[in-house]
Amino acid sequence: MQQTALNLIAISIFIVVLAVLVGPLVDLSPTIPAAVVFCLLGLVTLDTLGFQGKGVTLLLDAIARFSPEHRDRVLHHEAGHFLAAYLLGIPISGYSLTAWDAIKQGTPGFGGVYFDTETLFNNAIKTGELRLILDRFCTVWMAGIAAEQMIYNSVEGGRDDRQKITDALVFFDRPASEAKQKQQWGQLQAKTMLEKHQSTYHALVEALKARESVASCYQILHEQMVAQSLDSK
Repeated sequence: MQQTALNLIAISIFIVVLAVLVGPLVDLSPTIPAAVVFCLLGLVTLDTLGFQGKGVTLLLDAIARFSPEHRDRVLHHEAGHFLAAYLLGIPISGYSLTAWDAIKQGTPGFGGVYFDTETLFNNAIKTGELRLILDRFCTVWMAGIAAEQMIYNSVEGGRDDRQKITDALVFFDRPASEAKQKQQWGQLQAKTMLEKHQSTYHALVEALKARESVASCYQILHEQMVAQSLDSK
């Protein structure tokens, strides 16, 4: 979010500077662009210090939501995370599809799928399976990107997901240089998983679109998996 906000500020300042240059040609007072810059930087500073950047996040999210394609991309992206986590046995505690939903749930960003990892990691520590946990999360984190690629043949989101893999490698005392390899591996695993369960994935997309609860989504996924198993016999 921070980088996006900085990009927005940079673009806004560029527009204002352009107005200063072009202003004399249209009799625009230079005090107007200066006032705009002052107000813009003041509001962003106040938002950053007082609201931890949530105001900027909400503003950017409100602008983005005017685009149906953006809303659909977020929906399909998060459905990829959700399905991969379900199939890999990672407990899901909640999800959000907009910045406002995320803020109401006490989480930062524009949306996401949230995991209950405490029990999972405690068990992994006891059994010495932390490496397997890392591999599972790499697949889950890259599943949003894999879903976008499968549906749109292009990817716009996922920068934070890639960064999570780098951060995880550092946490586990692994070289950060392995990040690209783990990203490619995780995306391939997720792609295979999503293609194998496409009907289940599309049912989940509709469930998330309807803002079904996590428990309801689990039930839908279970029913879809049972039906798929019967069809394959």
